[in-house]
Amino acid sequence: MTTPKPLRADAQRNRDALLATARELFADGRFDLRFDDFARLAGVGTGTLYRHFPTRAALAEAVYREELTALCDRGRTLLATLPAVEALAEFLRGLVDHLHRHQGLARTLATLMTAQPDTLAEGGRELEQVITDLLGAGVEDGTVRDNVSAGAVLVVVQGICAACGHPASRDDAEGAVTLVLDGLRP
Repeated sequence: MTTPKPLRADAQRNRDALLATARELFADGRFDLRFDDFARLAGVGTGTLYRHFPTRAALAEAVYREELTALCDRGRTLLATLPAVEALAEFLRGLVDHLHRHQGLARTLATLMTAQPDTLAEGGRELEQVITDLLGAGVEDGTVRDNVSAGAVLVVVQGICAACGHPASRDDAEGAVTLVLDGLRP
């Protein structure tokens, strides 16, 4: 597999502008715009849009991958810099907060990417691997039970986000994360 050639600085700026615009529009639930409007709103030409993202699904996939990469990188950084149980707690609280703040984006990406279940599944596996690593570190140092899977934790976190979708329920979401963390103790 070959590594893609790095983009020129101006091309990278254009790509970043398109992704930022798409992320904002998707978060607002505005994915039904004409595809060319993404270019106009990002301040780039239509040819630039199609050169980087030939379809709306390709643009949605790029936004999804960026969001997922940021979440997974944060988990790995926490694991490298904090004791295992603290890293797990920070990651889960951050994940719930991220999902809570980006519900419109998550719904939009799920809607746009239904034709690409492999991409969603791959992303879920990446996130699950980070949680597996966090749990494993806690099991290794004795601060986390050894009989809970990352998949179970992810299901509970998604449930918390689904149940606590209203801004007024933010405190309840925090309390639910605390319950999860308490349940993970040996």
